[in-house]
Amino acid sequence: MADRPITIREALSSALREEMHRDERVFIMGEEVGVWGGTYAVTRGFLDEFGAKRVRDTPISEMVIAGAAVGAAMAGLRPIAELMTINFAFVAMDAIVNHMAKVRYMFNGQFTVPMVLRTTSGGGKQLGATHSHAPEPIFAHFPGMYVAVPGTAYDAKGMLKAAIRDDNPVMFIEHSTMLQRRAPVPEGDDFVLPIGKSDIKRAGDDVTIVTYQKGLEWSLEAAEELAKDGIEAEVIDLRWLRPLDLEPVFESFKKTNRCVVVEESLPMFNVGSEVAAQLQNEMFDYMDAPVKRVAAMDVPLPYADNIEKMALPSPEKIIAAVKEVI
Repeated sequence: MADRPITIREALSSALREEMHRDERVFIMGEEVGVWGGTYAVTRGFLDEFGAKRVRDTPISEMVIAGAAVGAAMAGLRPIAELMTINFAFVAMDAIVNHMAKVRYMFNGQFTVPMVLRTTSGGGKQLGATHSHAPEPIFAHFPGMYVAVPGTAYDAKGMLKAAIRDDNPVMFIEHSTMLQRRAPVPEGDDFVLPIGKSDIKRAGDDVTIVTYQKGLEWSLEAAEELAKDGIEAEVIDLRWLRPLDLEPVFESFKKTNRCVVVEESLPMFNVGSEVAAQLQNEMFDYMDAPVKRVAAMDVPLPYADNIEKMALPSPEKIIAAVKEVI
């Protein structure tokens, strides 16, 4: 099984194609997934390859897409439903939160909901406040479903394949500005990453940076700059917001005694809040400085390019936060 550099877009396409060939119960549904090939071209060519029965274009109705996917999953299929952006998922909150996440519990396991809800999040493309936020912590709040937030092509493929095979519903959130990022990815049907496992993306002894998705890109760039000043940051990619694997964070914190949490979500009630609370509760004796959080500004994301960049996290903001805790 050789590794070759591919984009996140190609990694997602590869995972979908392999799983559709492996299991005939898997099918794709959503706006523009068929004739158009997906909003971000992830399913381009799938309609010709698998046919209209397994690649289904839907009306522009997120509640219908999510609700129909839940019903199909309960009936024994394994749907992969696509929403253009996570901002539109709010239209489908009842289907996602009250049905997708709770059916298995409400029916005492008599039904499972083996489905994946694929969508994108994040700013940086001047799409305005209603299309640009990163509200994934809202969905991670609810038990009963998993929330995946891959930050590399390697993770995107292995995590998506795991999500499709699992009997629990998964919200799979990609970042709209990262689809062209390349990384070596194993080829072959047997490449599957475990659900709910964080990953150390860079080793270091001076400070722990906890992040995910786009935050990983910013954090690694910041870590390289910090190294020039003799500060070695350990960068931990959560990869999943639910299940949330903090064991690598705790082990890292034992040696660094300092932590910065980086995410693109808004600063109130976010992943950083949870990580900080868990460190306070579990690792207080190791704590040499308060946990610092780097997130988007607490405003609707602006449209103007320069102001949008100002409102988002950046390597410079991460470097400043690290130097504060150091």
